[in-house]
Amino acid sequence: MNELEQALATIARGADEIIKQEDLAERLKLGRPLRIKAGFDPTAPDLHLGHTVLLNKMRQFQDLGHQVIFLIGDFTGMIGDPTGKNVTRKPLSREDVLANAETYAEQVYKVLDKERTELRFNSEWFGQMTAADMIKLAAQHTVARMLERDDFSKRFAGQQPIAIHEFLYPLVQGYDSVALKCDVELGGTDQKFNLLMGRALQEHHGQPPQIVLTMPLLEGLDGVNKMSKSLGNYIGINEPAIDIVTKTLKIGDDLMWRWFELLSFETSMDDIAHMKQEVASGVLNPRDAKLKLARELATRFHDAAAAEQAIAGWHAVVRGEGDTSLLPLTEIAVPAEGLRLPALLTAAGLTPSNAEANRKLKERAVRIDAEVIEDAQRVFTPGFEGVLQIGKRNFARVLLTQA
Repeated sequence: MNELEQALATIARGADEIIKQEDLAERLKLGRPLRIKAGFDPTAPDLHLGHTVLLNKMRQFQDLGHQVIFLIGDFTGMIGDPTGKNVTRKPLSREDVLANAETYAEQVYKVLDKERTELRFNSEWFGQMTAADMIKLAAQHTVARMLERDDFSKRFAGQQPIAIHEFLYPLVQGYDSVALKCDVELGGTDQKFNLLMGRALQEHHGQPPQIVLTMPLLEGLDGVNKMSKSLGNYIGINEPAIDIVTKTLKIGDDLMWRWFELLSFETSMDDIAHMKQEVASGVLNPRDAKLKLARELATRFHDAAAAEQAIAGWHAVVRGEGDTSLLPLTEIAVPAEGLRLPALLTAAGLTPSNAEANRKLKERAVRIDAEVIEDAQRVFTPGFEGVLQIGKRNFARVLLTQA
C-alpha cells in the first residue's frame, strides 16, 4: 500500500460516506495541507465520547499533515440547529454561547494537537454581514430544496411550525465553508444536508466544492440510542478515570467493536479483526478487549498513571484482586443520625430510588466491602468509609460526613 492509499484508508476508517472520494484522492495528490473543518455549536458545555468521533477524525487529518479548523458556531448557536428536531429549538443567549464556547476550547485539546489547530468563530464573518448581505445569501437557495430535508419535510407534512430563521441555519453553516475556503468538511450523518449546502455555496462563489465526510453517530452505553447526556447513556471526557473505565466495561460485546473502530487510535482495523476472531473462538475474553479500550480512553483524557490506578481499582472490586483504596473517594453529607442503607445507596448514585435499593437488597445483590448485606434497616452514620457495590460493575467508595 503506497502513501496515498494509506492516507485514504486512514481517512475512510469508520466513515459512513465520502463525497466524493475520487476528489479527495486528487486533492491529496496536490501535496499541500488541506483545510479540514468541523463545526460545533456550543449548545452544551460538556463533551462526551460521541463528540470525539469527529475530533478523532480531525486528529487523524492532523497526523497526516493537514490543517484542521475547529469552528465554534457562536453565530449559528444563536439560531439553533433544527437537525433532527420536531419543534423549533430555542436559540441560546450570547452569554450562554460564549460561556459554552470557552469550555469547549478547553476540552478539545485532549484530542486535537493545539499547535496544529486553527480555532475560529463564525461570528468573525457573520458579524460583519449586513441585512442586505443575509438576504443575498438567502436568495441562493429555494424553499423547495429546504423542504427536501427530512426533518423539515416531516414537520411540514405534520403541520408543525417551522420558523423562517431555521431555514437560515443550513445556509449559514454552508457559508462557513466559503469563508474558510475548506477542502473537506466533517459532520455526523445527520448533518449531510448541511454539509452538501457548503458544496453548493462554494460552487456559487467560484470555489472548488469541498469534500464531504460523514461519520456515524456513536451509540451510547445502552447500545441502541445515540450517545446523549439527556439519555444518560454517555461517558463525558471530563469524568474521572475510574468512571471512564467502569462505564466502558459495561458496554455490550457487539458495541465494543464499533467503539474500537470509531474511538481507538492504537488498534488498527487488522487488529480489531484479529481480536474478533479470538473472541469468537474463545481465546480472548471480551472483558479483556474492553479493558484494552478502557485503558486507552482513560489515558487519553487523563494520563497513563490515572488509567492504571482506575483499572487496578476496578480489579479490586469486581475481581477481588488488589486494594480498593485505589478507588476515588466520594464524600456524602448525611444527618448526624445517619441514613438507612436504601437511602445511602440512592445518595451514592447506585440506585435511582430507595424502592430500587430495597429490591436489590432482597435480591442479595448489595455488598459493602465485599460482604453481602440484606438488612434494609441498617443505619450508616458520619465517619463511615467503605465500598458500596450493587452487582459486579456498579460500585462507589464513599466517606460519610456530617451534614
